[in-house]
Parts: sequence; structure tokens; C-alpha cells
Amino acid sequence: MGDASTSKELQRLVSELRSGLGGNLVSIILYGSSATGDEPYGASDHNVLVILKQAEFDELIKLRTAIRAWRDAGQPPPVLFTLDELMRAADVFPIEFLQMQRAHQVLDGSDALSAIDVSLANLRHQTEYELRTKFIQLRRLFIAQSAAPVKLTAVMLDSFSSFAALFRAVLMLHGADPPLSNADAVRRTSDLLKLDATPFDWILRRKSGETNKAADSEVNSMFASYLKQIERVIESTDRMSSE
Repeated sequence: MGDASTSKELQRLVSELRSGLGGNLVSIILYGSSATGDEPYGASDHNVLVILKQAEFDELIKLRTAIRAWRDAGQPPPVLFTLDELMRAADVFPIEFLQMQRAHQVLDGSDALSAIDVSLANLRHQTEYELRTKFIQLRRLFIAQSAAPVKLTAVMLDSFSSFAALFRAVLMLHGADPPLSNADAVRRTSDLLKLDATPFDWILRRKSGETNKAADSEVNSMFASYLKQIERVIESTDRMSSE
């Protein structure tokens, strides 16, 4: 893919934010896969972080005006922080901030993300919380959809990306540099924690287009193993709190 920062939409957004916000603007940062050129084929969404000195209501009005064309182009609204909020929020958004730090490109102003210090204790706490929350929801969805294997398969496919993002956080907790791709992140976590990668590979094959109809027993077996492997990741993350 080409350099996302050269897109006309993004250049216009930066120009209009700079013009509309003036001296209140600290920085504009592109983050995620579009900042590294690793976005999937056909992806067009650009994730943008806007950092201001102040975010009073009048400044929000200016921001809304500046991003009108950006929104009309189908792009997601920027994430907005004041510089003070950014520095104070590292304890509650460690996963998000670490992922931004790993894959970002400064489009205007200073690299405010580089000044954020994320503690491993906060990262471990959020990672376990998010894993447990999504795991509980996964079991609830099983109860609701277990009589329909097609829907149960969809539950696994839909949840995979969320767990893959959290597996990247698990890798960071273990001092590893997590890959950006979901498939690689899950496979590396499986290797690290000695998980059974069978359900993850099964999901990946279907996400990549495999369409052969699976028997009900196969779907249930894959879901059971999927639950078990995620539970093992949670247990591993929980044990880190006492190490």
C-alpha cells in the first residue's frame, strides 16, 4: 500500500485542523496499520489522534468544522485528547497507548506519544480485565447460539480480532515485540504459551475464505477448544500479578 500520509483526504484534514485550531493544536498523529503501510488490501480507514492544549466547547466546534469533509469521505472521526489528558490516561489505556506508540506517524506538531510512560502493572491489569470480559461474553453467546452451528461459527470469526488484539498485549507483557497482523499475533502467542493452535487455525482458514460446511460436532469441538485456549491465556496473565 502507499504511504497513507500522502492521501489527499489526509493532507486536507491536516491543513484544515492546522488552520482551524491554530496555536491550540499540539499534534496530529496517524496511528495503526495505515501509519506503517501494513493495512490489509482494500482497507481505507485512517486512524487519527488529535492532541490539543485545551478542549473547551468552542474548540470542539472548530474541530467539528475542520473534519466535516473528512467525515463526508467516510473516514472515522479523530480520537481527541488534551496533552494533559494524554499524560494522565496512561494508567487506564495502556493497551491502546502502547499500540499507538508501536505504529504511528506524526503528521503535524510534536510526537506527544513518545512521552507517555506505560507501566507493566497497568498493562497486565487492563489485559486481564479485557480478556475476562470478552471471555464471559463469548460463553454467553455460546448459550444463545449453540443450537445453530452457522451462527456459532460466526461468533468465533467475529470475536477473533478482539482476542488477537489482546494477545498482542500478552506478548508485550512477556517482553516480546508483537506482530501487527492478527494471525501472526495469535500464532506467536500460541507458541509462547504452548497453546493448542488448532481452533485458531480453523478460524483463520474460514476468515480467509474456506467455505466447506463443517459438521455440527466439528463446530462444537472447535468452540470448546477455542474457549479452553483463551482460558489458558487468562490464567497465564493472572499468574503474572503475583510474579
